[in-house]
Amino acid sequence: LLNACRLTGRKVDEIKMVVNGCGAAAIAVTRFLMFLGVKHITMVERFGIVCEGDERLNPAQEEMAKVTNRGHMTGTLADAVKGADVFFGMSAPQVLTAEMVSTMAKDPMVFAMANPVPEIWPEDAKKGGAAVVGTGRSDFPNQVNNVIAFPGIFRGALDCGAPRITEEMKEAAARAIASVIPEEELSAEYVLPDGFNPLVVKRVAEAVMACYKK
Repeated sequence: LLNACRLTGRKVDEIKMVVNGCGAAAIAVTRFLMFLGVKHITMVERFGIVCEGDERLNPAQEEMAKVTNRGHMTGTLADAVKGADVFFGMSAPQVLTAEMVSTMAKDPMVFAMANPVPEIWPEDAKKGGAAVVGTGRSDFPNQVNNVIAFPGIFRGALDCGAPRITEEMKEAAARAIASVIPEEELSAEYVLPDGFNPLVVKRVAEAVMACYKK
């Protein structure tokens, strides 16, 4: 997200984001995105947009409804993505269409992370106008995989004797991952480094240690 925003000339605290899914993974990611500075997030579940006061929400979703979708929008995923800058999918296969992407803001960023079949195939997202596309798959550019993060995070935490992983450490890790790609190499097909890039673990571990020492 950091590099995609950099590439498309956006600021993290100004983007409008849709997170499709409101299970354990989506909730954890959304909480971290908010910590990172994203202010405008709408979450969507199978039954529609997650909105405060909806009796269908479970307790965890009720908590998220209190801090997301502050405009109290209701409706479907198609309604949620209109005018949005970013789509994060942690949900189900093929729920986002090229037509829906075409209603998003100019040069939208689409990270469809359902596996093995993403919420939308990259070629369809691009047909809808997506400027940057990522998936959880290794056979497309910009693979979103936790292997990019966790080896370096734990290496750094172990090396500095940190008793816990904090949000600050996660942010330091995210920014370190983004920094692996130099400005001149940043492109729509390359906003996320490969997990086997030798710089990734080194930089993430160093960032985590520096963060803990502070």
